[in-house]
Amino acid sequence: MDSEIDRRRLLKAASAAGLIGLAGCSGGPSGDGADGSDSEDGADGNDGSDGSDGDGVDGADDVPARVGIVYSDGGLGDNSFNDAAQQGLLQAEEEFGIEYNEAEPDGAGEFARFQQRYASSTDPAYDLVSCIGFNQGDALSETAPQYPDQDFMVVDTTVDESNVASYLFREEEGSFLMGVLAARLTETDFAAGEGATNPDSTNVGFVGGIDSPVIRRFQAGFEAGVDYASDDVDVTTSYVGSYADPSGGQEAALSMYQSGADIVYHAAGATGVGVFQAAQAEGRFAFGVDQDQSITEESFADVILASMVKRVDTAVYESIANVIDDEHQGGETVALGLESNGVECVYGNEIGDQVPDEIVTAVADAREEIIAGNIDVPDTTDGN
Repeated sequence: MDSEIDRRRLLKAASAAGLIGLAGCSGGPSGDGADGSDSEDGADGNDGSDGSDGDGVDGADDVPARVGIVYSDGGLGDNSFNDAAQQGLLQAEEEFGIEYNEAEPDGAGEFARFQQRYASSTDPAYDLVSCIGFNQGDALSETAPQYPDQDFMVVDTTVDESNVASYLFREEEGSFLMGVLAARLTETDFAAGEGATNPDSTNVGFVGGIDSPVIRRFQAGFEAGVDYASDDVDVTTSYVGSYADPSGGQEAALSMYQSGADIVYHAAGATGVGVFQAAQAEGRFAFGVDQDQSITEESFADVILASMVKRVDTAVYESIANVIDDEHQGGETVALGLESNGVECVYGNEIGDQVPDEIVTAVADAREEIIAGNIDVPDTTDGN
């Protein structure tokens, strides 16, 4: 069933992550995210078989919770999705004193192995196994029934098991705001940092990582936002097929910029670094994703006008807090959108404050219209 996240705890988590402001785009969180180390088989500190000497786990008896976290492919250091998840883990460590162990699988074929290692561990026993990414859904659907007494959480997909709390994000809502921003900017003679627009341009771009329902939600919202803001701006779309291919992202974005796009929005994990490289090379702009990438990818802050922040950190933090409070939302799906600040458009740390006031207002107005239910944002693209 659907349930909205507890308002009090959500705001506490969001505040701790550095959430500032609520209208339209806002100021974003700071921090560089990853600080974990890798072992040969993907677990931080050991092989994941019992988690007894992994990062943050020492086997003490007085900790409020022990958490095993399995990251999505691409691992830590993406300055995006996985690193955002780790922020929530580290926040829970700081606030609650939890212990944790991290695993970075080499690919989807290892998800089940790490999920099961944490679930079967007895020294220590893990109170929660966190599974980050939609592509863990199939593995978790098989793992969770095998360990009915183990609490799990998963991000970006729904696993219909009584011991799994599923966290979904309304990426389309935040991406709609990015579309409004892109369409309005591309029709404006605007320069900031190392980027500039051509007011005669009639297209913007979207670069996706792996073609999937989750990334299609980003695309659908972005396209809808562009259409809402202008009848004259088109969206060019490309899927690279990986979240860890910066050269592929650069190639896709270069093609878009050289075809007249002023702005390219990516939802592609570490592949998006290539989009930023292309923006600098062509003197255009880019939009980041998941975290405020003008901070996490500081060397590209002079071309990152905004980012669609997705509070994966809040989902991880909230799920841990629930386990500590004996309120695990197993069997439930928690949906996080604009109204609960689960997604947000955040202006870039270096050049975002130069966006014209009338465009800032247009984005803020669109946000309020979505929350009020006056704009119905699609979550699928044509044919998907």
